[in-house]
Order: sequence, then C-alpha cells, then structure tokens
Amino acid sequence: MKTTLKPSIGLAVFAGIFLSLPALGAPREEAERPGEVKADIIYKTIGDKELQLDLYYPTQTPKGKYPVVVYTHGGGWAAGSKNALKGGNNMAKTAIGLAEKGFCVAAVQYRLYSKGGTVTIKDCVTDSKDAIRFLSKNSEELHVDTDRVFTFGDSAGGQLAQMLLLCPADLFPGDEELAGESYTTVAGVSWYGPADFQDPQLFNHDDRPDFRDRFGPRILAPDSDPADKAALYKEMSPITYLKKDSPPLLMIQGDGDTTIPVKHAYHMEKLAKQLGTPVETMIIKNAGHNWRKADGKTAIEPGMDVIVQRSIDFLAGHLAE
Repeated sequence: MKTTLKPSIGLAVFAGIFLSLPALGAPREEAERPGEVKADIIYKTIGDKELQLDLYYPTQTPKGKYPVVVYTHGGGWAAGSKNALKGGNNMAKTAIGLAEKGFCVAAVQYRLYSKGGTVTIKDCVTDSKDAIRFLSKNSEELHVDTDRVFTFGDSAGGQLAQMLLLCPADLFPGDEELAGESYTTVAGVSWYGPADFQDPQLFNHDDRPDFRDRFGPRILAPDSDPADKAALYKEMSPITYLKKDSPPLLMIQGDGDTTIPVKHAYHMEKLAKQLGTPVETMIIKNAGHNWRKADGKTAIEPGMDVIVQRSIDFLAGHLAE
C-alpha cells in the first residue's frame, strides 16, 4: 500500500446552487464557499485503487492549523461519493456553514461494498480512519489540527461518523504507512445513521419486516464464519464504543424513516443516559430517510434550515474543547 500527497487539483472558491428537490428542502440562492479547496488528494492506495479526499478551507490562503470536520457520505456503504459536498444539497450547505465558523472540512472517499465482492463496512471504517491518520501525518502541510477532529455524515456516513467519533484512534488499523498516527475527536453529528446492528428489532418497521437484517451482507465477508456473526455485528455497531467519557454526539433522525428507524436514536440516547454520556437527539417529525416527506405530502418539522443550523451550531459549540 502507498500513501501519496498528490498536488491539489482545482484550487478555487466555488459556488453551490441549492436544488429544488423534495429530500433537500426548498430552493436556495447560490451560496459561495468561503475559502480555498484542495481536491483529489490521494491518502492511500490499495492495489490499483487510489482513495482520495477533498479539503475545504475557511480562508483563501490557509495559514496555521484549522479544526477539521471529517465528512463521510451516505449511500448504504455501496454508493455515494465525496463529491456530495460539491453539489447544491444540504450536506454542502452544512459544509459551507462549518467553513464560515472556521473549520476545514474534509470529504472522504472510501471503498464501497458490491454484491459478491470482498469490501465490507469494516473496510469503509478502516479507510475513513486512515484518511484521518493521513491528515495527522501531513497536518503541517495541509493546515489541519488533528487534535481537534469533528465528524459528520448522513445515513451510512452517519454510522461512519459515529464510529470515527467513538472508536479509539488505533482501532481498525489499515495502511502500514499510516500506522501509529494519532488524533483526537471532539464532537460529531449523525444524520439518520444506524447505531446498532445487533438488535434486529431496531430495523423492524411494520410495513418492512424484511429490513430486519438487510445490512448483514455488508457486514459479513463472503468467507465469514457464521459463528462470528454476532461478534462482527457488535464490532460494526457504534453503540459498542459508547463510554462515559465519549465525545459529544448529536443524532438527528426522522420519525417516519423506514430505512434507519428512529429507534436507533432513542436506543443510543437510552444507553447514554445510563452512562452519563453527552448524546443528544433531534427528532424530525414527518421525515423519512434523506429528509423526504414520510407520507409524501406533509412537510417535515422542523425544516432543513433548522436541521442544517443545528448541526453547524452543535459542532461549533464544541470548538473551545
């Protein structure tokens, strides 16, 4: 495996037009990014596949080190792209708001699961952690402070954001060239991300009983021993790593989500209260997955402006820690 700091491509201020899509909220006027962008930086190579990340800075001329928000995209660990932050969606709007608060936002590409392939959710976690290790190794050149790492993700990326936040830095080692690189996580936000794969009831929904174990093939490698199933489900469940001294986490989930039911937020919140861990929940009424209208008609409450701002404020509120 090889790690390369590739010369940045497309260093520029760029704009995002907020699209009129049901899942993304009302149309927005064009909003300019506040700072420089370093795109397609190779953080590791596996075989012939180069994994990349993009950095969105708060200023035109980065100086010193900035706290970094690591963004992990959604897509069921099988689709999606770091380019989600280049569009006009609400993840991009959140990234803009975070940059305006002084964060550098790192959008991470990770390997994707495909049916019959060998990539599992554990590989997605390992790649995302290696991206942070790479930032730590190159923190001076890239102007990032990896003693102040924050996480943010949606759906599958929400699970990854939870894992990055709660797991020790040395857990799930990957690229040998990045071994030993340390970092400190401060706070994280998960949009409709699963917290626990161990309890099938958490995925149960009255009209979709088939969802109970729908992600099993993405956790278990083709050659996995069936006897290891429980251990592997536990290993990929963020709730496994929740401790009394865990960093603060905000879980935002829709009460009408049939893909990742709201039970996950309540489940994490319940354990957090028992442990005295700072986990907060924000439940969005009438919201399905990706903030769609659960019934196709009734507006979600609160709306996207509030969800985006709460996410920004939560992370920015922990900057001093």
